[in-house]
Amino acid sequence: MQSGRLFEILYILLERGGATVGELAAQLEVSERTIRRDIDALSASGVPVYAARGRRGGVRLLEGFVLSKSLLSAREQDEILYALQTLRATGAVQDGTLLTRLSALFRREAVDWIDADFSDWGDTGERRAQFDLLKAAILERCVLAFDYYGQNGQATHRTAEPVKLRFKGISWYLQAWCREKQGFRTFKLSRMENVRLLEERFVPRDAPPALDSTGAAFVPTTGIVVRFSPVVAFRLYDEFDRANITPQPDGSLIVQTEWPVGAWGAGYLLSYGSHAEILHPPALRRHVAAEAKKIMALYQNADGRCPVWGDIMDASKPKG
Repeated sequence: MQSGRLFEILYILLERGGATVGELAAQLEVSERTIRRDIDALSASGVPVYAARGRRGGVRLLEGFVLSKSLLSAREQDEILYALQTLRATGAVQDGTLLTRLSALFRREAVDWIDADFSDWGDTGERRAQFDLLKAAILERCVLAFDYYGQNGQATHRTAEPVKLRFKGISWYLQAWCREKQGFRTFKLSRMENVRLLEERFVPRDAPPALDSTGAAFVPTTGIVVRFSPVVAFRLYDEFDRANITPQPDGSLIVQTEWPVGAWGAGYLLSYGSHAEILHPPALRRHVAAEAKKIMALYQNADGRCPVWGDIMDASKPKG
């Protein structure tokens, strides 16, 4: 207990430049006699602390004192501060007190150099609240209950022992021991609903498998070649590896990459509309063409006024 109080006294003196014995006693909720003994202990350990009289008197540290400077180089001190800043930016650390304290102890500036927000644009804070809840469940080893939407769109109720939050690609995932499946499973956070902590605590199991080695993460792929219009170039550089994009003399762009097999992969390419032409493989080209015909069939009466969007579209048209 005393060592923690000595550190607190040292921090206060570094942060404020000085404090009276009465102020220290009040903040640390101990007697002034205890504070005087702590000051003597600090002095005996080699900390240059002294008492000054007068208007700006009180307990002070010798000017230029840096705690344990010999233990950490300036570069190492900066790395610690940068690491804490990164953790705070990602939301892993909510309170900036530790960053402030270490900055004072090292006598170095805590540069606000990074910010990260993993929530969607327009998010009202629900995803952040969910992230904080999952973080608490992992650290406190609380069992979770939630509804989960699988690839078929059906919801199943799950109870799980959360182990780790992982970010891969563009999404957050939770690795947990699923009690229904009796094994480790990977859950995509965006598919989890009605997440709540149960009062039950669990005993940690072995470490979960690597994310890429789980069956849930494995999706068969095939090589594709697609020609894109330059109109959607901004999307290509966001969604594909730059090494897989080859600009063409006519301004179009050819993308050659591995692509998920199945309805999701085909549907995603359809999201580019007429700005994407599948060149290979022929089977995928035929599948997308068939889907496009089905879409055309839905809009055979497109010349008519839409009962839902008609007023909205009319209001968006320029007047005059």
